[in-house]
Amino acid sequence: MNLRARVWRPGRLAAETSALLIAVVVAFPLYWMVLSAFKPASEIESTEPRPWTTAPSLDSFRRVFGQQDFGRYFVNSLVVAGSVVLVSAFIAFLAATAVTRFRFRFRTTLLIMFLVAQMVPVEALTIPLFFQMRDFGLLNSLGSLILPHIAFSLPFAIWMLRGFVKAVPEALEEAAYIDGASRARFLWQILFPLVLPGLVATSVFSFISAWNDFLYAKSFIISDTSQSTLPMALLVFYKPDDPDWGGVMAASTVMTIPVLVFFVLVQRRLVSGLGGAVKD
Repeated sequence: MNLRARVWRPGRLAAETSALLIAVVVAFPLYWMVLSAFKPASEIESTEPRPWTTAPSLDSFRRVFGQQDFGRYFVNSLVVAGSVVLVSAFIAFLAATAVTRFRFRFRTTLLIMFLVAQMVPVEALTIPLFFQMRDFGLLNSLGSLILPHIAFSLPFAIWMLRGFVKAVPEALEEAAYIDGASRARFLWQILFPLVLPGLVATSVFSFISAWNDFLYAKSFIISDTSQSTLPMALLVFYKPDDPDWGGVMAASTVMTIPVLVFFVLVQRRLVSGLGGAVKD
């Protein structure tokens, strides 16, 4: 036993060291963003940047929260991301159940279309979606941001939830019907709690995608700035001639906090969702 432990210890040490180095590389940009948010302007503009600060300042955050429309942008982002998460989760759950539990024509074709939809870059659809939102009369409204993100979230969510629904034994469904449960009751009181970890996992990706969106917010919100979201607030501090990097980093830090809070709230179910949920 001791010999085996000695044999495997170098490999385990190398793996842990590699994981630590990767974590440092991934976390360093986040650390630099937060550090720059607290740095005074003199240190940010210094030609000799240092990975620390001896005079932390809240001036950048004061400029961010001093913006007149920052609170409105924050609320708009919450509305967009929250709507995308709730609506896409609801539709994806019903659709995943349908393609898993029912047999109908073109079911396989539909599943393949979900995969094909994931391969199309969102940038390629910006112009067609712009004209579509214009024809629907949704430009300069939050609806022009909510609808595209719901559409982009659904293929991934349906494909992922399909595995969770499939993992629920059909014997459980038959037993529920024998006990007198209706299809709706089985769907919401039995199946829904079992696939909830998968819903949480897909919701995290939907939330992050909608929360961080800049391309569509810039393309579809043209003149009504009251409908802008938080990523657009960064433009207030970024000026080609004289960019306020402290303000940009402070606003980015504020934008990151809701994502971290959302992740912390759902982390337990997220882990189980990514690892798989139900076993027969």
